[in-house]
Amino acid sequence: QLQASGGGLVGPGGSLRLSCAVSGLSLDFHALGWFRQAPGKEREGVGCMSRGGGSANYADAEKGRFIISRDYAKNTVYLQMNGLKPEDTAVYYCAAGSGPPGRYIYDYNYWGQGTQVTVSS
Repeated sequence: QLQASGGGLVGPGGSLRLSCAVSGLSLDFHALGWFRQAPGKEREGVGCMSRGGGSANYADAEKGRFIISRDYAKNTVYLQMNGLKPEDTAVYYCAAGSGPPGRYIYDYNYWGQGTQVTVSS
């Protein structure tokens, strides 16, 4: 089970940290991806972390702004989002998969519910 939280309303240039609490799965054996879906648009990958947390990769638009990290003790993965823009407004989802980390929804088997992020002045 994955539980995403931490969304909210933030002004342009602001920051938010999303959390994805994972239970029933081991992040040592599952990759973790973050996705978002804006109204009227397809769900897109923003970043992912490999099994065991050894590496993280980001979509080009998010490089340098978003950081994925992991708390081993809490079995929780975070998405730190900085320099937020109105176009980052979306419902954000975390997902886990037993295969290699990827940027597509079919790379993941398990999904949490989304958390809304709104960037607006």
